[in-house]
Amino acid sequence: MAQGTEQPAGPPGDATSGMSGTDAYLHRRTLRRGSAGWLLLTGLGVAYVVSGDFSGWNIGLSKGGFGGLAAATVLMGVMYACLVFALAELSAILPTAGGGYGFARRALGTWGGFLTGTAILIEYILAPAAISIFIGEYVESLGLFGLTSGWPVYLACFAVFIGIHLWGVGEALRFSLVVTAIAVAALLVFAAGAFTEFDAGRLDDIPADATAFGSSSWLPFGLLGIWAAFPFGMWFFLGVEGVPLAAEEAKDPVRSLPKALAISLAVLVLLALITFVSATGAQGADAIKEAGNPLVVALQGDGEPTALSRFVNYAGLAGLVASFFSLIFAGSRQLFALSRAGYLPRFLSLTNRRKSPYLGLLIPGALGFTLAAWSGDGGRMLNVAVLGATISYALMALSHLVLRRREPELPRPYRTPGGAVTSSVAFVLACSALVATFLVDRDAAFIALGVYAVALAYFAFYSRHRLVAGAPEEEFTALAAAEAELARD
Repeated sequence: MAQGTEQPAGPPGDATSGMSGTDAYLHRRTLRRGSAGWLLLTGLGVAYVVSGDFSGWNIGLSKGGFGGLAAATVLMGVMYACLVFALAELSAILPTAGGGYGFARRALGTWGGFLTGTAILIEYILAPAAISIFIGEYVESLGLFGLTSGWPVYLACFAVFIGIHLWGVGEALRFSLVVTAIAVAALLVFAAGAFTEFDAGRLDDIPADATAFGSSSWLPFGLLGIWAAFPFGMWFFLGVEGVPLAAEEAKDPVRSLPKALAISLAVLVLLALITFVSATGAQGADAIKEAGNPLVVALQGDGEPTALSRFVNYAGLAGLVASFFSLIFAGSRQLFALSRAGYLPRFLSLTNRRKSPYLGLLIPGALGFTLAAWSGDGGRMLNVAVLGATISYALMALSHLVLRRREPELPRPYRTPGGAVTSSVAFVLACSALVATFLVDRDAAFIALGVYAVALAYFAFYSRHRLVAGAPEEEFTALAAAEAELARD
């Protein structure tokens, strides 16, 4: 069943008794199917991202000004739209927990699959660690229970929310949907309040740098500022690509995944538009460009807290919880799929009686907690996560292009509007965003590349010789190779 050690059946009397080695191996690595319909999947897609509406994006104003960040957000929105349409087609072809790894495995081989899966893991392990730090800062600023930001808060976050995931995927996704709905409602309430103070003259109040090429009141840092703002324009959408990771737990994934991807992206575009414009116009780009809680600053400026600003502050905590919770889910499923196929240690894909990958939740959680407690630098960790994300976007878009060209007859229940042109646009913009990460935080980019290098060494010298041929993503590729050989004969 594998390129390496065979997996024996379980001992006599257990649930795997009498099964073949492959069947017994996969039986112990099974997710709960049919747990999520399109509504829960849509909520998952929005939950991945919603914390980015409450903070982080505004730093892009200090890189590109209102015009630069607006242009960057539009371009990144186009990239995500094109990528989501490509992923909708790919997830309908191969609805497994592997997500991007599975797509790249079919199109780009084992190296491409591992490169993509590792990049996704970097994003989904580092981002929750960073968000736990932000949650701690919110808890301290709100004076909740007299707590200060530190390791006890980070530990509580990981322990409580991983515990809910261990309870079961259906329960976890319903919890995520409720918290996400609260955060989205709060953004709409915020926008309604902020628009009462809106002044278009405040949008371009950052002084222009006369030495920057192409600088103006709308582009105070010149044309290069648009490029430098790419990573912050991504914050309005970062993570939505993780919806296909729930494929094996979805109801009718061939239909529900494309639907959920499209609806969640539409919701995120709307939230990005109203949040960006209303927050900047309420107090001015210069006032919020480096604020840790830009929506609160947009409502109260330097004045006393208001009832609305307090509400938005608490809702920001809900948004952070929603994203933290859903990103834990995404990381565990990507780790589960890579482990099940042998790219990572196989024991990480074992599931409990409630069909949750318990080690795939606990070990990344322990790693995330350790990073948060040791570093305390949420911004740096998010920048590392962004680099991992952009690498995965480029490889997933490339996977769509390769499969369209190499396997045009492959059954496609859903077809990407625009076909290869759409994924080509996603690929070019993803590569541009990848380079832009070096403009924002070069140290974070090199840290991510260092982690990547270690992972690749593990794959090159060890795990690529021990892949599990019976894993769904591997089996799908093997079947394609067999069909191609028959066609040649």
